Amino acid sequence: MTPGAPPVERALRYHSSRMTHPPTTAAATHPGETPAGEPGPVRIGCVRYLNTLPLIEGLEKLADVSLAPAPPCRLAGMLASGEVDVALVSLIDAQRHGFTILPVGAIGCDGPTMTVRLYSAEPIENITRVHADAESHTAAALVRIVLFLAHGVRPEVVEFDVRERMADAGPLEWPDALLMIGDKVVTDSPPAIRYPHQLDLGEAWKKLTGLPFVYAAWMCRAGEQDTPSVRTARVVLDRARRHNATRADWVVTRRAASRNWPADLAREYLNDLLRYDPPTAGSRQRRAVERFFDEAAALGLLDQRSPTRYAD
Repeated sequence: MTPGAPPVERALRYHSSRMTHPPTTAAATHPGETPAGEPGPVRIGCVRYLNTLPLIEGLEKLADVSLAPAPPCRLAGMLASGEVDVALVSLIDAQRHGFTILPVGAIGCDGPTMTVRLYSAEPIENITRVHADAESHTAAALVRIVLFLAHGVRPEVVEFDVRERMADAGPLEWPDALLMIGDKVVTDSPPAIRYPHQLDLGEAWKKLTGLPFVYAAWMCRAGEQDTPSVRTARVVLDRARRHNATRADWVVTRRAASRNWPADLAREYLNDLLRYDPPTAGSRQRRAVERFFDEAAALGLLDQRSPTRYAD
């Protein structure tokens, strides 16, 4: 590495050409600085689901980048507290925390999603309580919106730790209605005989609105989109997304089995169902973001519906 090279230039240099997974770099002691007072690594909060690989694969080999993996529900707090410079944040937290959405990538769909799913022992229109996967703030809001728009029902939503089968009131094996997200929908799905009624929330949203849906996007704190660390992050994240789009089959071949995904299903999921384009000005994704926030506000899921911040 050339001494004194600009942060963006240094961050774009790979440590190795081998496609391996070396350990991530430890975060700097103070934001943007190493103990020696030199620019520290750009700290990026991310999720390690299969669906995030097209956004983050290869980042761990970049100079001056520190990945901070965490469950989706923790990333908003990490970003708000300054623990990371940018993060792949659940969409609704852009409103709840006033974050700025960066035009470098998102996770969404334009129809079925596969891994954001409502399971019910009763017909969907009869649901009165949903035990919602604690890992996603946006999915918990989306299920309320979909059930209200489609059936006029407003069920109680109870946080549920799907992995531990724990609700606020204590252990619970399989509740009557369950919202589940992420890889576990495929790798640890509940028994089909328990849930004869199921709903893919991405597909339901598309039928109701005619729009795609955005579950999460890269974000930074308000007013920091032009700081050196966020500018560097924008470059590397945009480049990673574009590069990984050219090698989607390679990602599936190398990563699906270790996450207990069948390769053919993983390939369909990443290549055919999911969308990674950011919600840029004039795009259908941008319209979907604004419609989602409007619907969430109408149901009282936001304390205040503020203008969405975009770093266009």
